[in-house]
Amino acid sequence: MTDRPTAVPDGATAVIPHLVCADASAALAFYAAAFDAVEEMRMPGPDGKLIHAMTRINGAPVMLMDENPEWGARGPALLGGTPVSIHLPVVDVDGAFAQAIAAGATAVMEPADQFWGDRYGVVQDPFGHQWSLSQPLADGPRTPEQMQAAFERAMSEGQA
Repeated sequence: MTDRPTAVPDGATAVIPHLVCADASAALAFYAAAFDAVEEMRMPGPDGKLIHAMTRINGAPVMLMDENPEWGARGPALLGGTPVSIHLPVVDVDGAFAQAIAAGATAVMEPADQFWGDRYGVVQDPFGHQWSLSQPLADGPRTPEQMQAAFERAMSEGQA
């Protein structure tokens, strides 16, 4: 346990992703086209690379910067991939998935209804970051017991 407070300070969000991209300016344009992101600011360094930028997706901040190996800032391509998926709740998974693909994303997992109660799909952006897109299914939230039973059914049917 920790003695540090766990409350979020006024005006702050709990977690803000900070993405390192091979071309952060192109990433900002891609996120606008793929996810309707709204750019808030960009700060170029002396060499023109972005040392900081911020956009909003679904109203939430996402920070970006250009790769800079000298500072230890490496994007997914330099690292050989990413173990992280940025989870993006949307109103229409199929529409959001198609919009991201049209903007240049690569399909990782086509949208499908999942045992945990969401319609869910995954895309990889041109910079190597994976985005999971989800929307709740019409039958509403599921209890942990319902999810466990649905998972066991899916496993027995070879679907999970």
